[in-house]
Amino acid sequence: MDSRSTSDDLSTRRQRLEADLRGLERVLVAFSGGVDSAFLVAATHGAGIPYLAVTATSLTMPARDLADALALVTRFGWNHRLIDSGEMADPAFTRNAPDRCFHCKNELFGRLTELAAQEGFAHVLDGTTLDDLNDYRPGMQAKQRHAVVSPLLGAGLSKADVRALSRAAGLPTWDKPASPCLSSRIPYGEPIIPESLRMVEAAENGLRALGFATLRVRKQGQTARIELPVAQIPRLLDGPLRQEVIRLVRDCGFGFVTLDLEGFSSGKLNRVIPLVQRGPAGSSPSDSGAPSVAPPSSDR
Repeated sequence: MDSRSTSDDLSTRRQRLEADLRGLERVLVAFSGGVDSAFLVAATHGAGIPYLAVTATSLTMPARDLADALALVTRFGWNHRLIDSGEMADPAFTRNAPDRCFHCKNELFGRLTELAAQEGFAHVLDGTTLDDLNDYRPGMQAKQRHAVVSPLLGAGLSKADVRALSRAAGLPTWDKPASPCLSSRIPYGEPIIPESLRMVEAAENGLRALGFATLRVRKQGQTARIELPVAQIPRLLDGPLRQEVIRLVRDCGFGFVTLDLEGFSSGKLNRVIPLVQRGPAGSSPSDSGAPSVAPPSSDR
């Protein structure tokens, strides 16, 4: 397929998205400030239908992501509201079993559907794309439970499509790195507590200030395991910078600092899910009644 036909196909899917949005009439959009949700809000705004973009704030949301979301709202004049998310008060979430994301999304979508009903919005929308169907996403089951609509998925848009359309639309998020919630840095089975989230966020912010744009700091007990793109590993191993990173990360509360020689891979902690799900003597890690989840088909 040549570039012209590819462009025409993307334009057709964008037109389908716009038509689908106009058919929904009044919508509430879950808006995290990331690539997908930002494009969805922009498309909804452009469709000219009544809408409200809603951002749920939480200790699990990096402060820089909230700042990015608010900057977009101000820049483009989107209709927007902040609400509090209560997943940190839910033991089913904080105990951090492999179905963690289900409980987080169930809390979020429950609050959004309640708000939509109170204020006369017919549908709750989220930014799910085609890529999300090929990954480990227990939150998808919460989406189905609350009848959340995914217009990007309905229009056949992938993450790459959304980035291309975002760039064409002048959205600064078009090349924004993925930024999952901070709880994704905590290995399954280690409880999610505010101090752990603070440590991870502070360490990642410190590394970004040193010029590392794409990274994860995984917390495993008192150890910080740093993931960087393979090409960036030699830079971190430079003597003075390595010492600065060690000091910085230990100042965040970690006792030990390690570097993952495999390099950055989003969702790497999901590798252990089959082991965690079995638990001791084949027991289940969760008795919450949440839908069962399958082992991941790929890293998040």
